[in-house]
Amino acid sequence: MKIVFHERYFNSDYARDPAAEPGRLEGIVNLLSKRKEYEFIKPKPAKKEDILRAHSERHFNYIKREPLLFELASLAAGGSILAAEEGYNENPTFAVVRPPGHHASADSCWGFCYFNNISISLLKLYSEGKIATAFVLDFDLHTGDGTLNILKNRNDGFKVKILNPSSSGNVNYIKEVEKFMQNLKDIDIFVASAGFDEGIEDWGNKLYPEDYHELGSLMKKYSEKLSKGRRFALLEGGYNHEVLPKNVDSFCQGFK
Repeated sequence: MKIVFHERYFNSDYARDPAAEPGRLEGIVNLLSKRKEYEFIKPKPAKKEDILRAHSERHFNYIKREPLLFELASLAAGGSILAAEEGYNENPTFAVVRPPGHHASADSCWGFCYFNNISISLLKLYSEGKIATAFVLDFDLHTGDGTLNILKNRNDGFKVKILNPSSSGNVNYIKEVEKFMQNLKDIDIFVASAGFDEGIEDWGNKLYPEDYHELGSLMKKYSEKLSKGRRFALLEGGYNHEVLPKNVDSFCQGFK
């Protein structure tokens, strides 16, 4: 399994919000780097043409006004593209990127997000004729409205199914995810918009480390069944620095 990471993601000066807090990524990287089965790979920034597949020129220029924010948001989008490319090549990949992206719509953003990493990465693959369909599991506590706005009901032929689980309780939550996956068909690639703020010791206070392992295992099982194992995942939320590394690692162990 591959882990996308760039040391510039450690920079916390691009914003003043929980996703940009110092120390948020260090624990994740330290733990994942101890796993000998993981290979760390370094991304390059996304090109303008890649970002404009998901966003308006106006929004692109709005983010570009802040040089550091633009650098890191572009690098996060580039890391997401690299993860998508590896996933398409049947190498399961988790991208430890920031800023996150699922609240960024084509012409606006909020919720600590600036460019929609999921949309940029999938639209890159679609533009190259590699995929025609995709499934997005967004298990962040907060619904990824930006991803929905960009990827649902498109008129270019790209078909994307998106699940933002809403069940109360961890058992029903996992059941909801599996039931949805059981009904999937004709999916070219699986992607997780991987927010960990539903964690039992995070804002959502719902999912245990073993639940994240099960989510990863379900992504593996059904991607292998439907799309030759093509799958990747991008970091979104998760704000308790003490438990975030364990939850990410648990997901990756199931996902790999």
